[in-house]
Amino acid sequence: MAISAAAQKNHEELFPDHTSTLKVTDPELIEVFDNFAFDAVLSLGNLDIRTRLMVILASLIAQQAVSEYKVMLGGALNVGVTPIEVKEIVYQSVPYVGIAKSIDFIHATNEIFKNRGVKLPLEGQSTTTPETRFEKGLALSKSIFGDTIDNMYAQSTKNQIHFQQFLSANCFGDYYTRTGLDIKMRELLTFSILLSLGGCEPQVKGHIQGNANVGNGKEILIDVVTQLLPYIGYPRTLNALRCLNEVLPEKDCGGE
Repeated sequence: MAISAAAQKNHEELFPDHTSTLKVTDPELIEVFDNFAFDAVLSLGNLDIRTRLMVILASLIAQQAVSEYKVMLGGALNVGVTPIEVKEIVYQSVPYVGIAKSIDFIHATNEIFKNRGVKLPLEGQSTTTPETRFEKGLALSKSIFGDTIDNMYAQSTKNQIHFQQFLSANCFGDYYTRTGLDIKMRELLTFSILLSLGGCEPQVKGHIQGNANVGNGKEILIDVVTQLLPYIGYPRTLNALRCLNEVLPEKDCGGE
């Protein structure tokens, strides 16, 4: 087996002049993986290269794959993902994976930015204040999920209502309202993070509907899952597809 011309071309686009040590120590694995991830998978779907790299970065954060994140971050910057977009991807992960899992990626991102001459801190992207974060976050979440938000508040008991209030003020008010990425991209990133975490199927389903509500249809979500497959493996891929088909059923299951 040899690495295909298409795989070599697609790999070179992300990592020009890169010399892989694994080609020397593990040539068979690299041939199989590169032909799959950089040829077969890339031949499917319609995600542009920037979107593809952004959802992969979000997925790698969820998986705690710091080494691969650093590699793919270099590729993302090489194809035009901006430093602000990268930082917003990392920040968007915080309410979903927690700061304990995000912090290493903040440091890794800063290290790569400094090596590339990117001046830190970047321009701020916050749009809320302590006084407005709850109101704006609640309004934004309702614009995505509609009556579901009111139902979640109505079903919350007195000793648990603060979790819904935190979701409104913190998850949506502090993070979703930021500039640097639009809502459609933030929902794609959240979907990528949740399916990559595993064990979050109820939340995956919720954000499948959220994506559909903001204009990210099923085919786009299938494209995301397809591009993440080489990085997350088959079990989480199949779980994500099951969630997709439950929330957004196929009209024709004949396979033609």
